[in-house]
Amino acid sequence: MTTSTRATPAAPAVGVPRTPAPRGPAVRARILEAATRRFYADGIRAVSADRLIEDAGISKVTFYRHFGSKDDLVVAYLEGVADAEEGALTQVRSAQSDDPASVLRWYANHVAEVSCSEGFRGCAFLNAAAELAQADHPARAVVARHRSWLRTQATELLVEMGMEPDAAGRAAHALLMLRDGAMVAGSLDGDPTAVGQGLTAAGDAVIRAARA
Repeated sequence: MTTSTRATPAAPAVGVPRTPAPRGPAVRARILEAATRRFYADGIRAVSADRLIEDAGISKVTFYRHFGSKDDLVVAYLEGVADAEEGALTQVRSAQSDDPASVLRWYANHVAEVSCSEGFRGCAFLNAAAELAQADHPARAVVARHRSWLRTQATELLVEMGMEPDAAGRAAHALLMLRDGAMVAGSLDGDPTAVGQGLTAAGDAVIRAARA
């Protein structure tokens, strides 16, 4: 993952929700904004539909007109987080298409920065997977799709760096595990420099081993 430092486009927090951009009717957007804030801060299971109805200042009938169930709202919440992260990474890949290693370094540094930031409550996708243990819960499909997308991005970047596809796939899987661990370390240690350096060094070791 060693590369020169280059400017990258601004990006939202990795795996952490931001205020969603308004989509569709204003009332639906208000419900989703309340859910995004509450689900991440307090936990999906801890937040009731009644709590969100109160936060959004709407009636129960209005709530269920826009979201047939709380599960539908959870899916929309996670899709919004995924869209933001995927859009950010796509933007960086486009801006630095000639330097795939720099994209991996950007991601590692961004994970470290976010994980040590105030208000960080862990990766929204890992949190959701831990809370929603049922394999057939619709939100689990969103989590699985997004993580598959991240692995695919890492695999493609490693192939662009000259790695064989099979080795790149294995290395990408390991890099995603490092990303998960770095988020936990960041939330506990609070030192973005140390977390970023540790994640980058571990990533470099994974890539060297995959090339051997």
